[in-house]
Amino acid sequence: MSGDTTTEGNSSEEVVVRRSDTGWQVAGEETADLTSAMVLADLLAVDVGTPPQPPKPVSEEDEAARLAVTVAQLEHALTARVRVEQAIGVLAERHRLRPRQAFDLLRRVARAGGRKVVEVSENVVDSASNPLLPLPEELARKAPAPRKRGRSPRHARPA
Repeated sequence: MSGDTTTEGNSSEEVVVRRSDTGWQVAGEETADLTSAMVLADLLAVDVGTPPQPPKPVSEEDEAARLAVTVAQLEHALTARVRVEQAIGVLAERHRLRPRQAFDLLRRVARAGGRKVVEVSENVVDSASNPLLPLPEELARKAPAPRKRGRSPRHARPA
C-alpha cells in the first residue's frame, strides 16, 4: 500500500506524507507507526476542519468503575496467559517440542476445532494434573506402530 498525502498545516508550508516499505515518512522523516497515526490524525483533522475535542470531565465514580473493569480484564488476561504457558510446557515436555512449536500445535488444534486457545489449554493442563483425564485426542502422542513378531531379517534361517 503506497501513496502520498499532501496537506497544509497551521503554517503555510506544505507537508507530504508517504507510506514506505519500512513505515511512514512525514515531511521526509521516517516515523514509527504510532507516531505516524497521530500525525496523520492531526493532519486530517486540520484538513477536514474539525477542531480537536477537549476531554470530557469524568466523575470519580465513573473513573473508579472504568478502572475496576480494566483491572478485571487484566486479571482475566493474566490467568488465561498463565494457563496457555502451562499448556505449552506440558506439550513441549510430552512431545519433545520447543515452546514455539508447542504453542503452534496448541493454536492449530484450537482453530481446527473452532475453540479458544485458552479452552484447549485448560484441557491440557487438567490432563497433566489429573491422571484420570487424558490429553485431548488431537494433542495425544501417536502410539508407535506395532512391531511384527518373529525373527528379524538378520536372524532368519537360510532357505
